[in-house]
Formats: sequence, structure tokens, C-alpha cells
Amino acid sequence: MASEKSHKDEQTHFRTCNLCEAMCGIVIKHDGKKVLSIKDDKDDPFSKGYICPKATALQDLHEDSDRLRHPVERTANGWKEIGWAEALDKVAAGIQSVQKKHGQNAFGIYLGNPNVHNLGGMLTIKHLLTSIKTRSRFSATSIDQLPHHIVSMHLFGHMLRIPVPDVNRTQYMLIIGGNPLASNGSIMTAPNMRQKLKDIKARDGKVVVIDPRRTETADIASEHHFIRPATDVLLLLAMLNEIYLQGYADKARANNNRAAALAPEIERIADFAKDYSAESVADITGISAIKIKRLVKEFCEAESSVCYGRMGVSVQEFGLLSQYLILLINIVTGRLDEVGGLMFPNPAVDVVNNSGPGYLGKRHSRVSNLPDFNGDYPVVAMADEMLVEGAGQLKGFMTVAGNPVLSTPNGEKLDTAFANLDFMVAIDYFVTETSRHAHIILPPVSPLERDHYDVTFNNFAVHNVAKYSKALFAKQRSAKHDWQIYLELAKRLDKKAALATKVERLLIKVLGPKFMLDQGLKRGPYKGLNLKELKNSPHGINLGALKRMLPQALKHKDKQIHLNVDFYQAD
Repeated sequence: MASEKSHKDEQTHFRTCNLCEAMCGIVIKHDGKKVLSIKDDKDDPFSKGYICPKATALQDLHEDSDRLRHPVERTANGWKEIGWAEALDKVAAGIQSVQKKHGQNAFGIYLGNPNVHNLGGMLTIKHLLTSIKTRSRFSATSIDQLPHHIVSMHLFGHMLRIPVPDVNRTQYMLIIGGNPLASNGSIMTAPNMRQKLKDIKARDGKVVVIDPRRTETADIASEHHFIRPATDVLLLLAMLNEIYLQGYADKARANNNRAAALAPEIERIADFAKDYSAESVADITGISAIKIKRLVKEFCEAESSVCYGRMGVSVQEFGLLSQYLILLINIVTGRLDEVGGLMFPNPAVDVVNNSGPGYLGKRHSRVSNLPDFNGDYPVVAMADEMLVEGAGQLKGFMTVAGNPVLSTPNGEKLDTAFANLDFMVAIDYFVTETSRHAHIILPPVSPLERDHYDVTFNNFAVHNVAKYSKALFAKQRSAKHDWQIYLELAKRLDKKAALATKVERLLIKVLGPKFMLDQGLKRGPYKGLNLKELKNSPHGINLGALKRMLPQALKHKDKQIHLNVDFYQAD
């Protein structure tokens, strides 16, 4: 009877896994209360039946007995459950107390990576940040992809206008400091990278990996070249120099290099790396001059090619300059905005046209004098800002969907810093290495209890798609969504908010983030696309392969690529 009942009550739910960037389609069998199975969705136009082991963890996460379902307060006798109204009141009072006693910037906030995987959170986090009124902001961006944002802001006019490899059509992929088989891309949303790289080789193309480690990606590559750690910048300078010495920049220009024609400073790039010959960097990098020259020749003579660098490039001393050089190599060889090269996604919800371009260095951190980016200080500054006494010292803190004690540099020091705060709050559904220091933890619903649309990662997708998933399970009446927590706190902290802000918050409260998503779709580049159409297409909608987007993609007013040579030449 049990099996008959299970079969009778079985329902099917189509969803996108939100536990990494890959946006894999999944099929969840359930009985209305419990997940029965999680498998791949072969009809998903993006992942086409691929999933990794993370997808099945959605059930584990939802059913975990350790997951917090109610707000908890830390007491001398351990954690104590409290009601939402009391918890929110105490959090607001704690924030206000710190700011009244020590100043507005004495309360800090850290936004973790899961925020960008959360539809409601992404669309409403600004209300929480605005209401706290602090300049002491930090996020996971600085330990991951910050160089990508800075370079894209400089060159293309917006921190999110980041081109991605057209991996589905390239003939030659050069991967530097990246392991897309493990990451499913990373700033290149691409499920089933193993198959995509195999496909390149199957069409007589080539995959070349440059990495100090023999990674999963290196194991299946056509070639793997070991490089001494932190010498990528010298290799890239030598490659750029060789591109000019071997005449490939001139050949690309003769073949109508459209991207280079949009860059007024392109003439200065011929001399940018002139002092870095292949011979001069060979001993330092561990890659011979002959190999460097051959890599350049193969890259430039391939029918199509793309150079992609990721974490290993970004998180070293010259990470910013290195990511700049990767873009220069793609530009001067005519590979930017070309099929099989580095191309701009065209997402259904146009985040670029509905957000600020970003900025660098308007302010600097109090202790270490590190520049902010778009209002966020680097996470390495957090601990000192709490521990070093003086005007502006952080006395209170909030973490949102993050565990920086575990995920950021020098976690032990940060652990000590959190323990010495006057007041701390965490928005999290687990007691973690970080949230254990909080006076109050506010737990949002699980991923399966909220609607999902990838506002962020469609901006980095290697194929244009759109997919909406309604919540699988209705949340309990005693639970709150992330966006509800943000708005409730904002209401308590910012009672004098402008009328327009109050109206927007009321609309979201009544209609939910779906209202904002629908408006974003209607204002997007695909006319006629709206939330209703997505609801009627549970597997998602195929919006087509990446297309040429220049010069329309450029956000500088003059519609040109600003190479900002002086800034990078100094580095």
C-alpha cells in the first residue's frame, strides 16, 4: 500500500538548481510534502540533461534537522527560539544602539555569495543596505572575481558587462588559472563543461590549460603547461608582445578587427609589452620561449579562439593587470565579439541597464587604506576594522548568507574579531563558524520554498536562456523569505524613507519579487517576453546562441572601448 500511495501522490516539479553558477535544469518528484527524487531535466534547453552531485543536495539542505526554522537568540544557556516580531525589533534596536553610540559607520555588513543566487534577495537587498546607512560594507566579490568587474567597468563602461567564452563554437580554448570542470564555468555559466571541452576536441579543435596544478580540466585538455605560481602576468605580457612581433595584430586589423576599431588607444598597445620577450620570461614562468611562441601562433591561426582566465589569475598580486591582458589578447587578435571568441550574453532581464556602472576607490578602509569597489571594501580589511581601536572602529556587524570565518583569508583573526563585537546579527539558516557569534540569527526559508530566476548568472551564460521556477513547497506561516526579512528590517530602521521608496516596498510586500521580475522581463531585449510566458514554459525558453553585441553593448556614452592604458601601464 505504501508504494501505491507514493505513486498516487507523486507530483513533478521542474526547477533550476541554484547551488552554483551552472543553472542546471532538474526534475523533482515529490508528494507535496517530501522530495522523492531529484534528477536531470533532459528538456532543459541550457543544461540538456546534465547535473552534478550538488543538485541532489537541495533535498538534504531542505530536510536538514540542523536547519533553523525560527529566529534564535544567543543566551548564557545556549540558543533560544524567539518570535519574528521580537527578533526583528531586537535586531533593529541593536543596530541603532551601535550607530547612536559609535556612529553610522561603526556597524558593518557582509554579503556572501549565495545572495546572487536568490531572486528575492537580489531584487530587494538595496532596501536593507539603504536603511542601515553605513559605508562599512564588504562582500565576497573581493575574494573571487573583482578584477573581472574592474576591467569590464574600465573597458566597456559597466562592471557587469563581462564577455564570456563562446565555448559552444570555439576551435581553440586557452584556459589560464581556471578549472571549469570543477566550477562548471565561473564567470562563464556553462553546465557540463566536460562535454563542451570534449566537443571542441571532437571538431578538431584544441583545449590548452596553463596551471601550476594538474586539475580535472588539465586531465582532459589537449595540452597542459605547468607555470610557476603568480607568474601569469609575465606569460601574458610575453604573449601580447609576440602577437605584435609575429604580425598577428596587423593581420587581425586587415581582416576587419571590429573591436580594435572601437578602441581609440589601440595604437598604444603595440608598445605596452615590448620589454617582455618570450625569452626573458621563460625561466621565471617555467614555460619555454619556443612553447610561448607556438601557443601564440596556434591561438592566432585557429579558425576561432578564446583566452579565458579565472580564479588562479584573479587572486594573485597582479591579478587585475593579468585579467586586463587577457582581454587585450582577445581584442588585438580580433576574438572579442566574434563567434567562437569572447562574446557578450544578452539576458532577458537586463541587469546592466538597470544598475550603476560601478566605481573604484572613492573611499579607503580606515586601517589598511584599501580602496572600495562600488561601495564594498575588500574582505581582508574586515578583521582589522573590528580589532584596531580608534574613531570609526566597527562595533556591530551583520552577515547575510555568508560564512566569512570559513571562506575568507585569515579566518582565525576574523573569528576573534567577531567575538569582540558589541552586537552582531546573521541572516542564515544554520549556526556556522561565523553565525555562532551572532546575538540573533534570522533564518530565511530554504531554496525549495522560494521562487527562482537567475537574475545574475544569465549575465554570464554561454547561451541565452530564460527560466522561472515557482516555489516547490509553500513556506510555513511562521517562516519568512529573505526579502521579507530585508523589508521588515528596513521598515524599522528607516521610518523616514522617501514616499517613492515606501510605495516600492509596499508593492513588493503585496505582490512579491515576481512583480519586479515581470517588469524586468517586459523591459528587457526580448519583446513580448513576460513572466506568464515563462510560467507556461517550465523547462525554460531558448533565446538563442550568443550574438555580436558591439557597439550596442558598450555603456560608455561615446560607444567606444576605453583601454585606460595609463592606469594599467603604471601597474
